[in-house]
Amino acid sequence: MFQFKKDGATLRLTVSALLAVLFFTIYMLLCAHTRLNPLKTGALFIVLYIVLVVALELVCRYISTKSAGAVAPENADMLSEISLDIMGKLYLPVLICDESNKIIWYNRAFSKIADRSTPMYGMYLDSLAGITCEDIKAADNTQGGSFEVFEIPFAIKGYPFTTQGKSYLLSVWRDQSELHRALQRIADEEAGIAYIVIDNLGELAQFVHGKGRSVSAEVSQILAEWADSVGGLLQEYDNDKFMFIFNRRYLADFVESRFAVLDRVHEIRMGEENLPVTISIGIADISGTIAEKEAGACSALDMALQRGGDQAVVKHQNGMDIYGGRTKTVQKRTKVRSRVLAEEVVALISASANVLVMGHRNADFDSLGACCGMARISMYCGIKANIIANLDDPNLAKCFDKLLTLPEYRDIFVDSTSALDKIRSDTLLIIVDVNNSRQFESSEVYKNAHRVVFIDHHRKTEEFTEEPVLSYIEPSASSTCEIIAEMLETALPSGILEKEEADVMFAGIQLDTKQFTRNTGVRTFSAALYLRGEGANPVEANRLFRTDFEDFMRKARFEANIVIYRKEIAIAVSEADLSSGMDRIAAAKAADNLLTIDHVTASFALCRIGDVVHISARSSGAINVQIILEKLNGGGHYDSAAAQINGGTLEGALERLKEAIDEYMEN
Repeated sequence: MFQFKKDGATLRLTVSALLAVLFFTIYMLLCAHTRLNPLKTGALFIVLYIVLVVALELVCRYISTKSAGAVAPENADMLSEISLDIMGKLYLPVLICDESNKIIWYNRAFSKIADRSTPMYGMYLDSLAGITCEDIKAADNTQGGSFEVFEIPFAIKGYPFTTQGKSYLLSVWRDQSELHRALQRIADEEAGIAYIVIDNLGELAQFVHGKGRSVSAEVSQILAEWADSVGGLLQEYDNDKFMFIFNRRYLADFVESRFAVLDRVHEIRMGEENLPVTISIGIADISGTIAEKEAGACSALDMALQRGGDQAVVKHQNGMDIYGGRTKTVQKRTKVRSRVLAEEVVALISASANVLVMGHRNADFDSLGACCGMARISMYCGIKANIIANLDDPNLAKCFDKLLTLPEYRDIFVDSTSALDKIRSDTLLIIVDVNNSRQFESSEVYKNAHRVVFIDHHRKTEEFTEEPVLSYIEPSASSTCEIIAEMLETALPSGILEKEEADVMFAGIQLDTKQFTRNTGVRTFSAALYLRGEGANPVEANRLFRTDFEDFMRKARFEANIVIYRKEIAIAVSEADLSSGMDRIAAAKAADNLLTIDHVTASFALCRIGDVVHISARSSGAINVQIILEKLNGGGHYDSAAAQINGGTLEGALERLKEAIDEYMEN
């Protein structure tokens, strides 16, 4: 092959000269022996000559380019040795593996990061580093894939090649430790935003008049000391409401101490009953602009308040972590919020074509009574309403018999399938007595509805997948029927609510308050008084609770199999595997009865119905059973909660329950 770099120019000049002589000779012969026009013939030959010379130049340049990387055969071995020597001395770790992940070659830098005194030839990459060549190739990009190997973050770039019919992968490893530390420093110095409110001062002040301001000052002092300890900024932007700005790196310390500031505030007590003051905290642990963090902190605070307060909620990119929530909420005395809520609900119903109302699966008196109350408001507004319910539920048979005597209720109940056919763009879906999407009577209806209202008294357990048009979650209320009764008193003229509806709603309040013995307040009795005035008869309501002999025996099975766990928690298990929903009701009643045992502060009753294990939990107020069952994807109230475990055994569910109890008690 010609060495164009040395003598290519000389060759081109020689060929050009020879072409010129050849063209001139042919031109002279043609002019001497033919009658061709000499001028035209000469011009043609000149053009042809120029074209050939240009073509020759292009060809030579192409050959020169292609041969620029060529290596003389006698130099190939020398360059191979140079390449291997350079890779061996390269500061970046380099590794070559075959297609079976066996290590063929590595340089000194790789030996150093592997920190092995014995040779690694013949070892397999997956056993040495926990990754494979396929992982490197699959995660490959312009910068290489990110891997944690030898407790060091690496960006590993792979270069597949084939030689002598075998496939290999050459990988170059770049240590990303400095980059990660720099990114962590940037993240640590980011501003964290928290909103803090004193969430029960207004309710506690009713017991000690004139002490509210001094207590507020004590709480402000504790919060100021907390802010000063991390060099943060605390600003009170409204009465008993604060914004706290801090360096994000301190959030890990807050979490490690499980927000000890909550306990410091608990030490402030009010009144003869020594009631604790509580605060709620919402923090956004997300990336983004200050405005986005502020919105996230607001969302986290809203979650804390809708769960009953006395807790810190940290909002992440993909969820929330919750700390605290061990103090029972104090019931609010004012009805201002319920009056405003009633006006908003009436306006939404009046602007709708039809209304669908539903509660939770395995509905109880509180859920059905709340549905009836909302349906009655819709009827009063002249809007067609339907209640999504299971008419075959034996636990509600007496309620259905009572309600179906009313003409307007003969076509009001629909199942989930029929409800889907009634959904339009201007349909309003009202969900009562539940805010956990896993417990809805019909998840499909919820997913297809465009306008949703939530009214509930259970602590909020998760964020809504889509923002509702209206949400009122009040954990301090005894029952959802209490909330609805307050709305009815504002929205309806006296005498509009039917006696049968009032009976069911009265039974709903009785159920959740255990015959007005637990979680009651002034508003609870006020709601009961309103329902009594609308025709509710306590005797009629109590008949809904009467059980037959078989139900009595079901409850007895639980009480025959009781263990006391951690000296203060009673756990009852029914070994019967029945497909009847009556066992679930028996479990709830058994959990109630277990609280009558001396020194028992919480109770749990487990039963299996089909392939689902049901857990009912009750508390005397010392233990938050809702937090315990949240760990099993359940929920409920501070002193009354439930959970369902699909596809498990009673033994497995019992072990999971004990683990959740242990975690709660230890934290």
